[in-house]
Amino acid sequence: MLLTIDVGNTNMVYGLFDGERLLGSFRLRTASDITSDEIGILACEYFSRFGFEPADVQDVVIASVVPQIMYTLTSAMIKYFGREPIVIDSDVDAGLRYGSGLENCTERLGADRAVTAVAAIAKYGAPLIVVDFGTATTLDAIDAEGRYLGGTIGTGLRVSMDALIQNTAMLPRVELSMPSRVIGTNTGEQLRAGVVAGYVGNMEYLIARMKKELGREDVRVVATGGLSRLISEQTKMIDIVDGGLTLDGLRLIYRRLKG
Repeated sequence: MLLTIDVGNTNMVYGLFDGERLLGSFRLRTASDITSDEIGILACEYFSRFGFEPADVQDVVIASVVPQIMYTLTSAMIKYFGREPIVIDSDVDAGLRYGSGLENCTERLGADRAVTAVAAIAKYGAPLIVVDFGTATTLDAIDAEGRYLGGTIGTGLRVSMDALIQNTAMLPRVELSMPSRVIGTNTGEQLRAGVVAGYVGNMEYLIARMKKELGREDVRVVATGGLSRLISEQTKMIDIVDGGLTLDGLRLIYRRLKG
């Protein structure tokens, strides 16, 4: 079996595959002060819950945007699973092709976004706009030949809400949900209208603008990330929600690597 790990700024998402089949997934908190033993023991507990053994893992492949945790995570995989992990970008290239003007650019796409784009192209074809609702919100444009053209990086919905609450004295923390109306009659409704509904409007504008710049209105929009379903339910501009894109991308890259 293959253990895939998507290390984000907030969570590490683990997925266990048997061939193409995802057997189970779980999340651990991404923390710079976590120890290799904490990671290993927690991961083994989840394995036990699924009825698997660490010895069942044949390989581990990782995409990470948090360099500070990689030594600890790698140590945990070696100590508790007996496997030296394959790290995207460090050990192997994701295999994403780049469009005109980007072929020789020294600043390449982050491992997580590259892996997610590779999976989206393989599963849904091209052209595409890939939206990842994570700690940051990213939109990536893929042309009809499956080449990455560029994208946007913005603040994630939770980060926006947290920043607003932390920097104001009187505003309460509210649930991230879409209000029934944007003319709110109390503070909670007004917060949800401004943050959540405003965020949906922001996404719709960026998607529409990206389609215009691509010169195609038939571009499919694929969304992933923890809040992808919440946002997609509020707009008709997202065509597909696939929460497992990054894990699928890691599996696909591993399969390509092993031939």
